[in-house]
Amino acid sequence: MPAPALPVTFRPLRTKIVLLTVGSVMFVVITAGALLLDHVKAPERLSFIFTALLFFGVLAILSRPKVVADEDGVTVVNLTRTRKLAWAEILRVNLRQGDPWVFLDLSDGSSLPALGIQPGIAKAHALRDARALRALAEIHGTGTDNT
Repeated sequence: MPAPALPVTFRPLRTKIVLLTVGSVMFVVITAGALLLDHVKAPERLSFIFTALLFFGVLAILSRPKVVADEDGVTVVNLTRTRKLAWAEILRVNLRQGDPWVFLDLSDGSSLPALGIQPGIAKAHALRDARALRALAEIHGTGTDNT
């Protein structure tokens, strides 16, 4: 597979759309319910709205992962952490059968999960993205192929 032009962003777009849609609908329904109930006092209404915001916040965090490749390297944005890697640090890009997301084998001997490429509800798209990132790592770094 030919490598895509840089910069390129890989993200599970369908998953993000589903999570943010569900979060928005939940927020609207819970907030509307809190505001429409006559017997609920103001502090209780606020607790409903706070809970709705909390649910939405969790789903927004779950929709955050992405992998951004540019001339300098790869930025992996997972749920709560972001890590910038130089191309030379990435030895291998792995997405094996049954893996929940891509794993990057790094030159320090560790492996970094890259949640921005996950087969979840778009397996073909994730495989295409993993191959593209692998091709980029082979061109720009010291990577080797391992499917």
